[in-house]
Amino acid sequence: MAATLLLLRHAAHDRVGSTLCGRMPGVTLGETGRAQAAALAGHLGRAGIEAVHSSPMERARETAAPVASRLGLDVRTDETFTEIDFGAWTGRSFDSLHDDPDWARWNTQRATAATPGGETMAGAQARAVAGAERLRAANPEGRIAVVSHADVIKAVLAHFLRLSLDQIHRFEIAPASISAIALWDGDGKVLSMNEVVPA
Repeated sequence: MAATLLLLRHAAHDRVGSTLCGRMPGVTLGETGRAQAAALAGHLGRAGIEAVHSSPMERARETAAPVASRLGLDVRTDETFTEIDFGAWTGRSFDSLHDDPDWARWNTQRATAATPGGETMAGAQARAVAGAERLRAANPEGRIAVVSHADVIKAVLAHFLRLSLDQIHRFEIAPASISAIALWDGDGKVLSMNEVVPA
């Protein structure tokens, strides 16, 4: 008896690749992202999904909305899948962080490095894995879609792959991608990673 969690990264916004948005408000989908979200909705419309959960960030909720609408479901906002709190790095351009030794440490020692006044990767992993287990317990044989963020999804996948958080740069989670895990009482396994639906 297993539940299936479909982990969807939010679709593209105009700052992807240039800004560490984190939990900054007002980051919404661009034209490309809206097309990606519509493609996800079309792809998942017959997937037998019973519930749609979303990070509270605008870009995640905007991705979840057409998926839920296509399925005739409501979006359930879920704080456990929200973006990492990057503290003082929130809203900084990646270029401006390039020479920061703490940023370099964050990207090479993710299992132990800290953000400046924010959240650790291990903390984000713990809350997201706990959230996944909570959804499994409530829907032990269900199919649930969760719209979240790249690093949060990577952290959940790393947990079930038994990978150190230092290794999360070894795989990609693209905007609007789908990764799937099967969960049962006490454990789980990765079924697929980074499936991208053409927009």
